[in-house]
Amino acid sequence: MPSSVQAMLVTRDVERLVRFYADVAGAVPTDRVPDDGPVFYQGLRIGTSDVGIVADADVAVGSLGRVLLSIEVDDVDAALPRVLEHGGTAPDAPNDMPWGQRVAHVRDPDGNPVNLTTTQP
Repeated sequence: MPSSVQAMLVTRDVERLVRFYADVAGAVPTDRVPDDGPVFYQGLRIGTSDVGIVADADVAVGSLGRVLLSIEVDDVDAALPRVLEHGGTAPDAPNDMPWGQRVAHVRDPDGNPVNLTTTQP
């Protein structure tokens, strides 16, 4: 079942963000528009949630505050090297939060803020 609310990320480079979210968060591509040729929209499924990636050659990369994603991953610490490998940034080490999550505040290759979280037992 698709998500009722879907975060949409606007980017100059759809394929780059798809690779980033697939390798860092286990995203699986879903629907794509158009079916062939240059992509305008690529849907991604991460766990039980959906994210949309939309192409716009004129979008200003790195204009922050447009969206914040919080993504549950199996192991925050193991995900951090993949963030860097795919052009993202991780300015600080992960932190253990009092509500039972380990959280890393990172940025994807377009500068969008992303919280990678692992719920601790």
